[in-house]
Amino acid sequence: MAATSFPPDKYELVRERLRRLPAVDRVQLAWADQATGQRLDTDTIRQVLAGRRRQILAGEDADCSLAAILDDCRSALADGRCDELQPVINATGVVLHTNLGRAPLARRALAGLQTVAAGYSNLEYDLKSGERGSRYDHVTAKLCRLTGAEAALVVNNNAAAVLLAIAALVGSGEVIVSRGELVEIGGGFRVPQVIARLGGQLREVGTTNRTGIEDYRQAIGEQTRAILKVHCSNFRITGFTSLPDDRQLVDLASAHGLPAIYDIGSGYLRGGAYLPAGEKSVAEAVAAGYDLVTFSGDKLLGGPQAGIIVGKRSWVERLYGDQLLRALRIDKLSLAALAGTLDEYLDDSGGAAIPAQQMLGADPAGLRRRAGRLAKNINRTATVTAAVVPASSQAGGGALPELAIASWAVAVRHPQLTADELRNRLRRYRPPIIVRVEGGAVLIDVRCLLAGDDQKVVAALTEIGKGG
Repeated sequence: MAATSFPPDKYELVRERLRRLPAVDRVQLAWADQATGQRLDTDTIRQVLAGRRRQILAGEDADCSLAAILDDCRSALADGRCDELQPVINATGVVLHTNLGRAPLARRALAGLQTVAAGYSNLEYDLKSGERGSRYDHVTAKLCRLTGAEAALVVNNNAAAVLLAIAALVGSGEVIVSRGELVEIGGGFRVPQVIARLGGQLREVGTTNRTGIEDYRQAIGEQTRAILKVHCSNFRITGFTSLPDDRQLVDLASAHGLPAIYDIGSGYLRGGAYLPAGEKSVAEAVAAGYDLVTFSGDKLLGGPQAGIIVGKRSWVERLYGDQLLRALRIDKLSLAALAGTLDEYLDDSGGAAIPAQQMLGADPAGLRRRAGRLAKNINRTATVTAAVVPASSQAGGGALPELAIASWAVAVRHPQLTADELRNRLRRYRPPIIVRVEGGAVLIDVRCLLAGDDQKVVAALTEIGKGG
């Protein structure tokens, strides 16, 4: 709407409001005087001023003061930062939070990643022979030592590992799966659709809650190429249920010359007190005789995103020969981080330095003390109120869905803001702090707070409290 379209009595008012808008250089100088440490470019200022002009020309009673324009610039910068990949503070209590990048990396993983990223590396160069080498050799021997497998292969995630196994070993043939294991994981990745997409035939056996070894035996035919077992990592079927044990399934597959594949999903290498009874480690799956076992690198293993395949040499080698491997291969940075993670398991500490393992196995008494210190510091410096409360943490990442881990948190209430409003302010803080809301309060679960996070939480709540 042009200014000339206003009635005469409104025209001068609109012109006056437009004149009151500060110039770009005045906004820039005022911003510099605040010494915020944040750079404000002229494009951001022009966008903010253009938005104010649109409001004025639309007949709105827009605030044209310099302070209001600076507030809008701050909001614009915050909105722009939301799209950047950046560190956040995980105060949700969900250790392997998929939306927050899952497992934080261990010291050796970070060191390996930085070393390889800083320059050239022997990614696919054999330093002994001076000829082309294999990128997989940097981790396969370590994986075999840790799991007891004959051979190993690594791709870019576990979905890719399953995809490669089906493509290489099943093709247009038939794969047998229990109906109770036809899972869907995050992002709509469904086992039946993956098999169909590759041209394979899915043979469902048993029922949702009960499948016996005879169901598998009767389903084997001329077109059968594999038996697939899928870990129900993100759900549970309880009550009147049954499945054949590992030895029955492995022996049946072996008797018919078929590979027994186990997608164990969130596979872990070493047990912890937090694990529920019956949860199988990767080494136990290998020892049970499965020909291939696939699992994720960034879940209970506590490393970078990766799809890991371990098992019998004859079957793993067939995966190496499949053309799809090129499209699914792991990159050098993830490979370096994975090698460092595996080194943590191979040394005397046995994986005790893995952050995800530390968080999952954290002592509740220690968490309560930490929550107490955090609440005390918040109450001392901020205008909000903080109290220590019991909480329930989760493994996350589609791992151990029924596991509720006793934890401790700080419940925070603001005198003017609702819990949802305070949560939103914390999410837009720098660094963003991601929390839960329960019982009308913001809940800061201390289980996943890294070193130094406590002070950042106090600083954020102090600043937000001052702003009202």
